[in-house]
Amino acid sequence: MRRWINRFLLLSFIAGIFLAGVLFFYARQPMQISGVSYPIDFSIHRGTALKTASEELHQSGVLSHPWAFVLLARLKGQAGEIKAGSYALEQAVTPLELLRKITQGDTILGKLALIEGWTFQDVRRSVAANPALRHDTVNMTDAELLQAVGASETHPEGLFFPDTYFFDKGSSELALYKRAYHAMQENLAASWAMRSPGLPYRTPYEVLIMASVIEKETGAADERPLIASVFINRLRIGMRLQTDPTVIYGLGPQFDGNLRRADLLADTPYNTYTRAGLPPTPIALPGLAAIQAALNPEASKALYFVAKGGGRHVFSDNLDAHNRAVNRYQRGR
Repeated sequence: MRRWINRFLLLSFIAGIFLAGVLFFYARQPMQISGVSYPIDFSIHRGTALKTASEELHQSGVLSHPWAFVLLARLKGQAGEIKAGSYALEQAVTPLELLRKITQGDTILGKLALIEGWTFQDVRRSVAANPALRHDTVNMTDAELLQAVGASETHPEGLFFPDTYFFDKGSSELALYKRAYHAMQENLAASWAMRSPGLPYRTPYEVLIMASVIEKETGAADERPLIASVFINRLRIGMRLQTDPTVIYGLGPQFDGNLRRADLLADTPYNTYTRAGLPPTPIALPGLAAIQAALNPEASKALYFVAKGGGRHVFSDNLDAHNRAVNRYQRGR
């Protein structure tokens, strides 16, 4: 009996050595699967177990011998470490390389840029058109979307931080909106904490409104603190802001690209020619530089500015100087 046990142990040892050799060879050889052309895209869904994922990878032509792949992962102690997401293979890889890829989460990333100066409708169109996102907010109203991201505000304009966002393909739109909303809240709070003293803002939301106007008034980074100074100086003396971008926003879809005198006289909540103070909400996405300019304006007495071409402006402390600048740069006199 003892002899049979010894023989069994010997055969088991030999089989183990053989299996280890086979697994070692399998793990380090590129998987050449007939009928498969590269590149290959594949996905692992959240909550998928290793065995199920291996079978799915085999059926999609990514993996040969799924049982061996499962054994390899278990021997390496990585059976519970696979990451959900979308992946791509540019060429044939070894099982060891594939295991490393899906346990390190080396996924294909989608990309979406939210641009300074965009309106919320621009944001919604861009998000809905992105093919890498899972479109789970398309049928939501703006109010429902704000509630879903946890916003306390009732108007969506200006609440989402303009930046380039990267995400796993198949991520939800709602998750991206939440990231952009909280990014704006964090940047606004950090900037508010570093604000200059004596500014005429009661809340950070008013800063967001001002920053959105600054964003629409100039694309020149170095001008933003002086633009902010003009508007803050006006607020301090009770002078109307009289800024065209707010009027255009208030006109909505009926604006045809040509701002007329009648438009400046047509009263809306956003017409800063007919109404004093800030408009009721932001008018666009303000970037961080515009927010910081609104909170740290340049020290000046300027009350006016006029475009002089090239995206830049001439600033004046009084109406006479402003009229001369208008005549020179707008009327060619």
